[in-house]
Amino acid sequence: MSTRLAKYLGHAGVCSRRQASRLIDSGDVIVNGRPANHIDHVSEQDEIIVLGKKVCGPAVKVLYAYNKPVGIDCKLKPDDPSSLLHHLPTSERVYPIGRLDKDSRGLLLLTNDGELCQRLIHPDHHVEKEYWVKVDRPLDAEFCQKMASGVPVDGQITLPCQVSLLDATHFKIVLKQGLNRQIRKMAKQCGYKVIDLYRVRIANFTLPDTLQENQYQHINIAALKFA
Repeated sequence: MSTRLAKYLGHAGVCSRRQASRLIDSGDVIVNGRPANHIDHVSEQDEIIVLGKKVCGPAVKVLYAYNKPVGIDCKLKPDDPSSLLHHLPTSERVYPIGRLDKDSRGLLLLTNDGELCQRLIHPDHHVEKEYWVKVDRPLDAEFCQKMASGVPVDGQITLPCQVSLLDATHFKIVLKQGLNRQIRKMAKQCGYKVIDLYRVRIANFTLPDTLQENQYQHINIAALKFA
């Protein structure tokens, strides 16, 4: 039975569907000796090559938690020394679920499960992500109220979210959307500069205190809950 190419690549653990679309657009996917297109339907009988490597069918699904340090870029570029690509587990072919910008640190989930990736990053699913943030000067309750209500970012008002003070210059924020550099832009709209941004939770999974920076650990996929 044939499957849409992007979905097949997700099931095979190559990348997410969104990343597969980018690879198809850039000509990095070959199907039976020709450049792939978005309407291709394939099966295990087809020869599929991605970035010069043959795809060998569905992979055993895995999930890792990674404690990303500042300075590592989530874009998977072989020629970039700062790329996350150089820090991934070598036992399976995995990729990040979403991104955490280069200047931020904390929890990043790695997987080869395209369906799980789609479930976690699609905006319609409203998966919670919790961050602890440090800013450049003292905060007050008005800041929390304004951030929680929504502020203008990239031509739209951010969705309501949970915001609370941790101490004079730190706050906690729980988002259900993921605009580009959203928290930094929200804080800037309120007159503050983010000094440190640390992601501690995605859905029900919290970054373990025992997981050191630039280290990863296996997670049971079944333990990840979205509600």
